[in-house]
Amino acid sequence: MNPFETATKFFHACESLEGWEGCRQYVADNAQFAAQSEPLVDVTTVEDYCEWMAGLGRGPLEGCSYDLKASSYDESTRTAMFFATFHGTHVGEGGPVPATRKSTRSHYVYVISLDETGKVSGMTKIWNAPWALKELGWA
Repeated sequence: MNPFETATKFFHACESLEGWEGCRQYVADNAQFAAQSEPLVDVTTVEDYCEWMAGLGRGPLEGCSYDLKASSYDESTRTAMFFATFHGTHVGEGGPVPATRKSTRSHYVYVISLDETGKVSGMTKIWNAPWALKELGWA
């Protein structure tokens, strides 16, 4: 599997809420995660992010989905990018407030670095969290 195929499979596994179990095969040991988004400030590894996403989709935003809009791969930097829209409605338990029944359609980008073996070595999520939190009635 080439690096872009690995990144693509990782993206879909993560966004399909497979958690770490479904994503680990695509990820290098100790892969780091970064995001300049308030809800993710304490999430520092790709493993933790995969679990965070799965928890969100199995809890307060049960039934959430995504639409992939575009993807690309730069061979010279071994970097994949995925632009998508997240769709979710606060119907489940576990959010910061009781279920609001409000929805969000929130754009985001994953920037995924791959190591020399073709595995995910790092990931940055670019996401306007305040927008999504406001739409959900969480802020």
